[in-house]
Amino acid sequence: MRVIGLMSGTSYDAIDAAAADLTIDGDRLLLSPLGLITRGYDESLREALGAALPPAATTLADVCRLDTRIGQAFASAAAEADRELCDGRAELVASHGQTVYHWVEDGQARGTLQIGQPAWIAEATGLPVVSDFRPRDIAAGGQGAPLVSIVDQMWLRGRPGAPAALNLGGIANITAPDGTAFDTGPANALIDVAVRELTRERLTYDLDGEMAARGTVDEGLLAGLLREPYYALPAPKTTGKELFHLPYLRTALSGYEALAPEDVIATLTRLTARTVADAVRSVGASEVIVSGGGTRNPTLMAFLRAELGAGIPLRTSDELGLSSAAKEAYAFAVLGFLTAHGLPGTVPESTGARHPSVLGSLTPGRSGVRVPEQRGGSGPARLVVDGRGQ
Repeated sequence: MRVIGLMSGTSYDAIDAAAADLTIDGDRLLLSPLGLITRGYDESLREALGAALPPAATTLADVCRLDTRIGQAFASAAAEADRELCDGRAELVASHGQTVYHWVEDGQARGTLQIGQPAWIAEATGLPVVSDFRPRDIAAGGQGAPLVSIVDQMWLRGRPGAPAALNLGGIANITAPDGTAFDTGPANALIDVAVRELTRERLTYDLDGEMAARGTVDEGLLAGLLREPYYALPAPKTTGKELFHLPYLRTALSGYEALAPEDVIATLTRLTARTVADAVRSVGASEVIVSGGGTRNPTLMAFLRAELGAGIPLRTSDELGLSSAAKEAYAFAVLGFLTAHGLPGTVPESTGARHPSVLGSLTPGRSGVRVPEQRGGSGPARLVVDGRGQ
């Protein structure tokens, strides 16, 4: 089956559309990557989305408009991916949508909201769309995240040692060697917010880690940031920009107004590296396979390598055949494929759910829904990427 996976993360700056051919072969799921396109949100949409996200107040009218506009943006990306990557022969779209709120109380996810109306995608492409992946896991008692953990487990199964998979998006998440998965805390979330704040919107992120590279870590500020209670919570746990947002940063920086912007960015970059490395050590990983936008920040990667030390190698997912920029979009293509075949897209040890669940809602395409043969059962045990790892 040829599937397009659509993803926009907590940085809400762009839509990734990755296409893949997926086939079940015995206990293996074979994935042949077809490529990635990335399309940024237009500035007016990004500003409207940012203005509606927590802790800002918003209205149902704003949510409705954003649901439509984001759905249209996802639809445009999906149609382009079908033309450019699939020769017009895609069979299914799997859309993560845009997370706007993840409701967590007392360490338990109570609900989650991803917007980007899938009807626009189905209309633009003519294809059936699987969307709204997270709520089913939450209804089953899980955290609803990180959903990529089932893909990580299949992908790394059989690899020597105790490998862990790490994604550095707005929030960092890890899949441990034993299958436990959780958000470690901010990856780029606080860095991006600080860059925007300290440059008065002249810059939106720390390009190539240049600001952090010029700065010096302030140990007092770092120690204060590390006292955040979230880091000490047991897994499974999830977080997001509901916690790590601009007012949070402003409170943390109180008393440090004299710090140079570069020193603030260096300290926040070290915070990400420290909290990720602490999480890696806590799960007994022997190596880390990393993906996501944070891999493009050389300073963050250098800090992370230093925090992990020589005993825990840090490798990018590119070395194992999955583009670090596209991995999450490919992961949602896999989740959509599993749903279309009636197979579960979660494992309880990763999200804390009571049982595995078939995820998502299905929006019919122009010709309705052509359901593949329903396989049932537990699904494939291993993911083989482009012939690697057989």
